Amino acid sequence: MSEGTGISYDAVVAWLKAFAATIAENRAYLTELDSAIGDADHGINMDRGFQAVLAKLDSSPPGDVGALFKVVGMTLVSTVGGAGGPLYGTLFLQLGIATAGKDPITADDWAAALAAAVSGVQARGKAEPGDKTMVDALIPGRDAFAAAIAEGADLPAALRRSADAAEQGMTDTIPLVARKGRASYLGERSAGHQDPGATSSYLLLRSVADTWVGDA
Repeated sequence: MSEGTGISYDAVVAWLKAFAATIAENRAYLTELDSAIGDADHGINMDRGFQAVLAKLDSSPPGDVGALFKVVGMTLVSTVGGAGGPLYGTLFLQLGIATAGKDPITADDWAAALAAAVSGVQARGKAEPGDKTMVDALIPGRDAFAAAIAEGADLPAALRRSADAAEQGMTDTIPLVARKGRASYLGERSAGHQDPGATSSYLLLRSVADTWVGDA
């Protein structure tokens, strides 16, 4: 991938495979985080969903980037349990709508797609920043990427800034008291724990940067 040619279908497939591998590697870690304030199944559910995505990638003919994201979203909705399935399914379905018919996608396309995806997740989960959810990593990642592109940064630099901002957002969930989901049942006892959804969302944006920058 380069800034001139954009992000190709093959680059998106490479990212999805890399993210599936990252989730598999972090399955126990995500589940450990979720055991403190949730159902102790986030890593298990995400791994099951992305293993199903890998099977779809191997069996589906290539298409445009938007169609690919739609397949991922539908697969996650049908295979991931708990809140993660609808939320991550919505994220990828919105990426698909925003990139429909495109191959490759540009940096501006990715900024628009990421914005649509985060809006979709918020509409689905009714979460706001500070609620101790996945949007606490997604929103800083989205905003950092858009700001970097607006300031004239090249695509690799913008992707790195996005991942770094998502990591900070993830870390910032530790002292928060959860206001959404099962963690909210714990009230003040949810403080002191890193949110598992914010963690998987950070891993999502980190794998984007690692994959696409690595191919630059």
